[in-house]
Amino acid sequence: MLKYRLLYGTLMTLLFAGLVVLDGWLDGSLTISRADDKTTQGTILFILIGCLIIPSQLELARLAKAKNLRIFTPVTIIASVLFAGAWYCQELIEIPPMILVFFLSAFSLFGLLLYQYFRYGTSEVIANCGASYFSITYIGLLSAFVLGIRIDFGLWPLLMFIFVVKSSDIGAYAIGSLFGKHKFSPKISPGKTWEGMAGAAVAGVIAGLLFAVCCGIMAWWSAVIFGICFAFIGQCGDLVESMIKRDSEQKDSSNKVPGFGGILDIIDSPLFAAPFAYLFFMFCATG
Repeated sequence: MLKYRLLYGTLMTLLFAGLVVLDGWLDGSLTISRADDKTTQGTILFILIGCLIIPSQLELARLAKAKNLRIFTPVTIIASVLFAGAWYCQELIEIPPMILVFFLSAFSLFGLLLYQYFRYGTSEVIANCGASYFSITYIGLLSAFVLGIRIDFGLWPLLMFIFVVKSSDIGAYAIGSLFGKHKFSPKISPGKTWEGMAGAAVAGVIAGLLFAVCCGIMAWWSAVIFGICFAFIGQCGDLVESMIKRDSEQKDSSNKVPGFGGILDIIDSPLFAAPFAYLFFMFCATG
């Protein structure tokens, strides 16, 4: 399991990085830290996120079904993609992302209620619409901040964020598997240990320092703080998904990716950490 985790985790992170760099090369932002107002940024990234949203929503619907909850995937997939593209739409129609998010929040709820009415009537309205709205917020709204980092701060800060979080994941799993003895959160995820958390912090700091020094994103001491903080936040994101899986009595969200499980098992850490990373770059990025 460890070798599959290391191999596939590294390959997927490098593939993502390659697509982000290709995206930056195509739109001309490869060598700049902030987006050019005259250029549409993040097209490939938006397409990639949209493609990941579809299986993620289906996996979450499967987990919800185990608790006799219905997630209205025709609505949640569309709404999540629209949420994810909030910053991207700003480049096309010049609507501030937060204004778009407010309207999407309202119209998503209306869409869910209409779907409930025509498919299930008055049966389990709060449970179905609540679970569906949660899935839109969890997958769609949180993923919007990934594109927000790319568009507002540039591709190198985005890559720094992704590499710190995923390196922390790999460090936590490797060190925890080899040396873990003291449980970090036994009620939610018995496999997580404080030794694994230490491994996550070390891996996160190393990745953060490499990007800070090589790309001039932030001061070295800020990169150390970034690495430690997002090692911890990333692991908390993993725990959030573990709570959902434990409630549904499922080990993984699916079995599509060797060593990981499903798409949700891969994106849970950066998904949860993205809004915090956006805030960190707002105050600490030097580009």
